[in-house]
Amino acid sequence: MNAGFASWLFGMSPVAGALGGMLGTAIGIFIVLAATTFGSALLYAISGFGFAVLAAPLFLLFLDPARAIQLVIIISTALSIVVLRGLLPTIAPWLLLRLALGSLVGLPLGLVAFRYADPILVRAAAGAMIFGFAVLMTVSRRRSVQPVPGKQWTVFAMSPSLDLAAGAVSGVASALVGQPGPPVLIYLLLVGAAAKTVRATLLAFFALSYGVTLAFHAATIGIPAPTWLAAGILIPFAFLGGIAGRPIGDRLGAEAFAMVAIGLLAVAGAYTLGAAAVAFAIA
Repeated sequence: MNAGFASWLFGMSPVAGALGGMLGTAIGIFIVLAATTFGSALLYAISGFGFAVLAAPLFLLFLDPARAIQLVIIISTALSIVVLRGLLPTIAPWLLLRLALGSLVGLPLGLVAFRYADPILVRAAAGAMIFGFAVLMTVSRRRSVQPVPGKQWTVFAMSPSLDLAAGAVSGVASALVGQPGPPVLIYLLLVGAAAKTVRATLLAFFALSYGVTLAFHAATIGIPAPTWLAAGILIPFAFLGGIAGRPIGDRLGAEAFAMVAIGLLAVAGAYTLGAAAVAFAIA
């Protein structure tokens, strides 16, 4: 793989070019993208979310924003279908339906913002909100008192209207930054949903959300041939990560799941803020 082909295939950003020089060859950049894809898929299979949360910020450091987001959407669509197998009995169908309906409402708004919004400001705002929620939930969990052993930590009760609202915010985030997970995950953590239900419902929701988002992107914005080809090259690494992570996720307890979730949100927020800072520095 030479530098010219890599540039055409991945649409590398100026930052990627500089980092590629540090690594020495364009192959180094491909290795980083493949490792990111594998690691993000591993966490995705373990927790039910996390591929876009970790992959998108890192992809944005190496690729042009449009190419990075569309790659995340394509790979996530394929991965969610594979990882979901075996978890269908634990899905909460009515919760999934309300999240999906809300996402359909928010998706067009996100597509409009994707076309016209300043990408640097979008990354900064998304990163700050995700990181802020992670910190808030960490502090709240430590200060909360659970007099009944095994009782779930909650901030408010789940309701159909809140399910729809969380889905709508997720739809906007899916089209705008390729990360539908954080809004829904934050909501389900705040209402104290069971870990297995969260994981299975998130995976099913992502399969629907990413599939619809991919169709909207293809129909309205367009997805270049190099993006499809790059996704085809990276998808096998995602499948390997998903296969490796699913047995671990099946044995993850409720408290461990919550801590993994909050940790991933904090990392995602920090990486997204870092991507925005780098983009602002070179703008």
